[in-house]
Amino acid sequence: MARWEPDAPGRLAVAALDLFAERGYEATTVIQIAERAGLTKSTFFRHFPDKREVLFGGTTMAGRLTDEIVGAPAEATPLEVLAQAMDAIGREIFTSDRRELSARRRAVIAANPELREREALKGLGLTAAMSDSLKRRGVPELTARAAAELGALAFEIAYDRWSSATGGDDFAAVARKALGEVRAATELC
Repeated sequence: MARWEPDAPGRLAVAALDLFAERGYEATTVIQIAERAGLTKSTFFRHFPDKREVLFGGTTMAGRLTDEIVGAPAEATPLEVLAQAMDAIGREIFTSDRRELSARRRAVIAANPELREREALKGLGLTAAMSDSLKRRGVPELTARAAAELGALAFEIAYDRWSSATGGDDFAAVARKALGEVRAATELC
């Protein structure tokens, strides 16, 4: 593969997932990832600070959630706003062509305690971003926090279901269903 081909971050992510599956996360080096992608070590470090960030890099998702939450119609309830934000994430980030890579990513993370911890921290960051964005809309703090926690739970459920499936519904549909289930479960409490 030529070095000038587009989507270096995507190529690095695919190469990393391939190597993590073949050799394990700990036994894979940045140099091996870059070479597998047909790139240099310095290109790797232009896109990611370390090999862990190939799995977690970027703030695209938190930024998109924030933009969608803040820009949602004023009359929308907090959970409606979060559903709309998850729709946007599904259209832009969790596309059908990324489903298989997401499943592979989940498998690598599940096999490594350090990565599971990083995934949990990323989830907390997304929850905080949702809560802060809801507060910026004028939602009272306790309501914003509760809605963000419910939204984060629905998001986690949806991501697990969507990335485990081999086809079927898109992420937005899975997320809306999970949010409905979470909402219904809270009514039983």
